[in-house]
Amino acid sequence: MIPVFASTELKLHPREYMIVSLSVVEKERALELFKPLMPFSSVTVDSEEVSLILGADDWEEMSDSFPSYEVEGPYSAITFDIVLDLGLVGFLSVVSAVLADEGVSIYAVSTYLRDHILVRSEDSSRAMRVLGELIQRCRATIK
Repeated sequence: MIPVFASTELKLHPREYMIVSLSVVEKERALELFKPLMPFSSVTVDSEEVSLILGADDWEEMSDSFPSYEVEGPYSAITFDIVLDLGLVGFLSVVSAVLADEGVSIYAVSTYLRDHILVRSEDSSRAMRVLGELIQRCRATIK
């Protein structure tokens, strides 16, 4: 795991994000409204809900399109800028553990190539510091 973290770059996205839960009956409307959005954004559909991650400004513009929802935020998004093998075991558990030790809650999102976390915006500096220290320790170990 040390070589993976040693090769990782952190990217703190400049926007603030909201995490939204919609009724599953809103799926088509959510997908339609998501078409023009720029990264970083996400739609996840399961049997009980549609979960959205989108810029706070985008949510402000589209929230009136939904009759009911639950929303949390603002969050900051951090991307682990390294292509991760889908067979890699434990990457997010390490991330979760070091941030939990600092009292930072995460909302994890994985895509095919990369992992991302959302942290409360007020925790973003602390999260970046702690993760940066983890990466530096791993880099020092392999030198």
